[in-house]
Amino acid sequence: MTDVLALEGAVMLGSRLKRLAERLQAGAERIAADCGLPTQPSQMPLLTALYRQGPMTVSDAVQALGISQPAVTRILSHLVEMGLVETSRDARDQRSKTISLSPVGFETMELATTVLWPRLRAAVGEVCDVPVLLGLIEATERALADQSLDQRPRGGLAIRRFTDELADDFYRINAEWIDDMYRLEPTDIDVLKNPRERIIEPGGDILFVEDPKLGIVGTCALQKTGERQFELTKMGVLEKARGKKAGEFLLGAIIARAHAIGCDRLYLLSNAKSAAAIHLYEKMGFVHDAGIMSEFGKRYERCNVAMLYHHPSNDMLKG
Repeated sequence: MTDVLALEGAVMLGSRLKRLAERLQAGAERIAADCGLPTQPSQMPLLTALYRQGPMTVSDAVQALGISQPAVTRILSHLVEMGLVETSRDARDQRSKTISLSPVGFETMELATTVLWPRLRAAVGEVCDVPVLLGLIEATERALADQSLDQRPRGGLAIRRFTDELADDFYRINAEWIDDMYRLEPTDIDVLKNPRERIIEPGGDILFVEDPKLGIVGTCALQKTGERQFELTKMGVLEKARGKKAGEFLLGAIIARAHAIGCDRLYLLSNAKSAAAIHLYEKMGFVHDAGIMSEFGKRYERCNVAMLYHHPSNDMLKG
């Protein structure tokens, strides 16, 4: 059976890491039981912090472990019940609770470092390159501490679906780049002024890319031209958003949208003057195609480049 999490790549990274963590913790729990330890893997980080750093407050533990206070409190409650951790009030501040290992807790950690940890290190070392994996985890944690996932990519770019309120943006963004490099042809004006009638209602779609500070900065359309066939058209990004990789982000989204609406043949028409755009298309899996040029290229006076989508790692959208 197909591994859905693996198939979706980065989209399911959090779920895949959670699955991996569950497998590692399940194995660690069995090894701990075999070593005569009563602890659960989820309890070991707090025990280790107390063993390495000594008594601390709950707030200190939250800082040391990088997890939420409710999670620390829940783990602490179990460890107190097990007799591994003791709590006391600060004589100077009765509101502050200090937590520390009990004598049994010290014995448990000495057993863990002597018997459990060497076995775990050896076991994990058999299944992965530990230094490389830890380096990747550390780099990822630093990056997320610097800027959370919801503020990425590039400061929080987001994809928006077409609404009638965005119709003016569709015209404005495309008119800017077409007028700048070429000239608006009648077929351009017809589509840009009537996006719902010409693109949406016949079965196509229009996406926009939004920057949290600049607003809507780019757009791209899928125009249905046949059964399970679409033209990628009217893609533009405002000059003020260049350098934010908004175009690449948008193009990836529109390709995914084409797949979602059942596209088997995705093509585009362009001009060699649009060198940067053509390079991006090539990077994202479009290849130059004489057949597409012959079949569709006469629609535009400026068209001298025709491309068909095909990615070697993806069987969808094959021409």
